[in-house]
Amino acid sequence: MKILVVHGPNLNLLGKRDKSIYGNDTLEDINNMLHIRAKELKVELDIFQSNCEGDIIDKLQQAIIGDVYGVIINPGAYTHYSIAIRDAIEVLDIPVIEVHLSNIFKREDFRKQSVTAPVCTGQITGFGVNSYLLALEALMMN
Repeated sequence: MKILVVHGPNLNLLGKRDKSIYGNDTLEDINNMLHIRAKELKVELDIFQSNCEGDIIDKLQQAIIGDVYGVIINPGAYTHYSIAIRDAIEVLDIPVIEVHLSNIFKREDFRKQSVTAPVCTGQITGFGVNSYLLALEALMMN
């Protein structure tokens, strides 16, 4: 079983961004934690990060023809305005879980709206790096 993990824009800067919001872990730390848990669950991960909307859409579209069981996606700032990523998620016939390190509902008003969450199976927000691990666990229950 393969799970696609998609990290959106600026997540490659984790560890350098505002640590009071995003914590101290780097993207590499998050990916390593995911690989450890995936190995325990006997799940294969395909992890992808891009700062480019089109690249994220291309990767999501590959899941249509691939052997992907589910998707964990942190669209970053695209969460709040990318109808194109929303459309790419909506066409997927597999579970998709949107994750965020911070609680987007306790942030600036413009961050409280997710255009992608309504077409996802669920959303996990505000648990730091554990948001990703919780999403992986949730996919295994689906």
